[in-house]
Amino acid sequence: MTKPNNRSQADAEKHRILAQSSGKAAWRLWGPYLSERQWGTVREDYSEDGNAWDYFSHDHARSRAYRWGEDGIAGLCDEKQRLCLGLALWNEHDPILKERLFGLTNGEGNHGEDVKELYYYLDATPSHSYLKMLYKYPQQAFPYTALIEQNRNRGKDMPEFELLDTGIFNDKRYFDVFIEYAKAGVDDILMLITAHNRSADAAPLHILPQIWFRNTWSWGYDATRPTLSATGTGSIIIQHSDLGGYHCYFDNDPELLFCDNETNIRHLYNQQSAGYFKDAFHEYIIHGNRNAVNLQRNGTKAAGHFSFSVPAHGKVEVRLRLSKDQNLQPFNGFDALFSTRRNEADDFYAGLQTALTDADAKLIQRQALAGMIWGKQFYYYDIPQWLKGDPATVPPPIKRRYGRNSDWQHLNNADIISMPDTWEYPWYAAWDLSFHCVTLAMIDPAFAKNQLLLMAREWYMHPNGQLPAYEWKLGDVNPPVHAWAAWEVYKSECQCADGTGDLDFLERIMHKLIINFTWWVNRKDADDNNVFQGGFLGLDNIGVFDRSAPLPAGGRIDQADGTSWMAMYCLNLMRIALELALHDRAYEDIATKFFEHFLYIAKAMTSIGGEQCIGLWDEQDEFFYDVLRSPDGKMIPLKVRSMIGLIPFYAVEILEPELLNKLPDFKRRMKWFLDYRPDLASLVADWNEPGKGNRHLLSLLGGHRMKMLLRRMLDETEFLSDYGVRSLSRAHHHGQPYVVSCVNTPMNVHYQPGEAESGMFGGNSNWRGPIWFPVNYLLITSLRRFAGFYGESFKIECPTGSGIFLSINEVADELSERLIRIFRKDENGRRPAYGHDERLQNDPHFNDYLLFHEYFHGDTGYGLGASHQTGWTGLVAKLLQPHP
Repeated sequence: MTKPNNRSQADAEKHRILAQSSGKAAWRLWGPYLSERQWGTVREDYSEDGNAWDYFSHDHARSRAYRWGEDGIAGLCDEKQRLCLGLALWNEHDPILKERLFGLTNGEGNHGEDVKELYYYLDATPSHSYLKMLYKYPQQAFPYTALIEQNRNRGKDMPEFELLDTGIFNDKRYFDVFIEYAKAGVDDILMLITAHNRSADAAPLHILPQIWFRNTWSWGYDATRPTLSATGTGSIIIQHSDLGGYHCYFDNDPELLFCDNETNIRHLYNQQSAGYFKDAFHEYIIHGNRNAVNLQRNGTKAAGHFSFSVPAHGKVEVRLRLSKDQNLQPFNGFDALFSTRRNEADDFYAGLQTALTDADAKLIQRQALAGMIWGKQFYYYDIPQWLKGDPATVPPPIKRRYGRNSDWQHLNNADIISMPDTWEYPWYAAWDLSFHCVTLAMIDPAFAKNQLLLMAREWYMHPNGQLPAYEWKLGDVNPPVHAWAAWEVYKSECQCADGTGDLDFLERIMHKLIINFTWWVNRKDADDNNVFQGGFLGLDNIGVFDRSAPLPAGGRIDQADGTSWMAMYCLNLMRIALELALHDRAYEDIATKFFEHFLYIAKAMTSIGGEQCIGLWDEQDEFFYDVLRSPDGKMIPLKVRSMIGLIPFYAVEILEPELLNKLPDFKRRMKWFLDYRPDLASLVADWNEPGKGNRHLLSLLGGHRMKMLLRRMLDETEFLSDYGVRSLSRAHHHGQPYVVSCVNTPMNVHYQPGEAESGMFGGNSNWRGPIWFPVNYLLITSLRRFAGFYGESFKIECPTGSGIFLSINEVADELSERLIRIFRKDENGRRPAYGHDERLQNDPHFNDYLLFHEYFHGDTGYGLGASHQTGWTGLVAKLLQPHP
């Protein structure tokens, strides 16, 4: 194989992305779409009580066929998950074959569900031409029981008991198993498995690359069964009615094993049945049961069985090729192709990182983006079928038809979607996905745009206009950030291209978001007074009450965040409409509508409740609070200083004079409205005083309110941490919690910098003090907009009380740097995200492999929550790019 020159290497991945976007070549036909966990999901739950974790457990997963998807380690599959490729391992000590990642359920973890494995997404290209991940596999028996028992016995006030805490990696008795994929073509995939023995002694290792079909034949719709069959030359012929024919080749002639992707009813339910079931390789490898596998060497699941004694500090390699075309010499040029794809990946990211000079910053950004790509998953969920059950199976309990998600009968999802976390959250979440798309647009704007459009399609969006939240409760309400993300993706593409953006995308998403906006206005503004309730809004346990449930004493909460999100939504839609109006003047009318609606919301935030004149802004505390409206009409501000009170920052937009001059109808109507309603105009910052460069600012915050909020936000005794902005003020520590009496019961909120101390929302989420990337990122982008109006002359003390005064842009830079600091090595070579763990900090086989956690300790920056929450924490990749 001829090695391409540097220029062609640099352009190769860009050409593949363009070929995919234009429909010329389906480079994304195959990708890392196989979930890390399918068991314990809502889709696989057919119980009466809706307890998904108990209904389909990890222990059942090896023996029980899934209905809606598949899982595996370092898995690859086609875009409809018809054929899957993944890895299985055995160290001759484990009680089970390691085919999927282990973790704890909500009932087992002391802080909710949590994966208990060590694995890292190290590299990936947007076309999936090259992929690399690392799985760390112990050489001793995996400590399943210890992990369960230790976490069950720990209270909420104690940290989680992790795999590293078991001591199983002591003396370096483990394998580093690197899994790499390289594509020779859109349907020609090379797999390389390299296992390094890190210990001082030789150790046994069984490596089983597995290939199998998702079970589509057992449910009573289409009994056509695909086939895997061994050939006389040691390869496998693959036949599928839709996917067509493929060939699977293994280097070095391993033992070929075959069975069927079918439930082992003998093992699980003590029912007599002949067959070669899903757990056959486990039975054969672990227990030596040769009758478990099909000696005729055919079926719907197969593996190549490699057995090694890996030398001390040595390594072994396994090669596989999956190809549409028959190849008589499948491993000729194998290593050269991998070398080419690695070089092309290096050159692709070198082009992205031209402005980054710090090697550690490049590493952080590249691994964050790799995680974003590995986070793409095939997601299949057809609500009518799921509720009704399948013809060939026992009907689900009748109660299910009126339970979870029963009011989403239109929903039928079968797509590749960006997931928040491949193990803990192997399903989409509407507002998470919006943040994902902003990061993904850095490397693959076409995919990012399609993801945003997908959520608004008629088989996702409810007929009433609501966007689906997440599978546990599709009808929950997430913050409306879809329009913000659409505009950010549009602008990002404009900056990367020739200055022009995808107006077709912007117009399509605009039409759908107007429907969603109308749903918000009709459903979440109880009194039609432009003050919004919202409910849950993704902030989990940040307040006194569970906002996803009815209040204990009745009434409702008028939400500072819900109302601010809607003000932001107005401005986002207004800005999109103005952009479209430059090409179609009809959108000037729509822009005017959202401009006026924003002003009505700004007015309502100042005064609600009619004659009572209660507002969401508290003049005494100089902060925004939620207001509790009791059934008897009383209005009580809930004085919790939290992220809820900072979200008004997000509603900000600048109107440039050049833009207004190009849209005279909008400009004229805007001027008329402001003259006609001076009471509303006076609530918007400096409308009658042109800002820098004659710009005009739309914001919920006038100069005074902005300064007061910044003073609190930048106070290190309150919100400002060394690692970003906390979600709850540190003023609410244990000695000074906020307390309110409800039904004669005191309810309180106190600062918790780390894991949640309550079981609310499964105990796996906590907004009472830690640092979250998405809301911090929105603060930074909002501050940049304020800076565009006020310029460098406007100074604010940062940190509060320090005597150091910075411009708003410099404040945004400071917040950005504090967030990046979580991952960056300090002067001692330590990463705050890894805390006090000396192995993670100092071991060269650990300290450059990064995890992108769900959130971070408010005082130390230590990573918490889901450990592969690459989704919105992947925003660190955006922060690392120099601000234009």
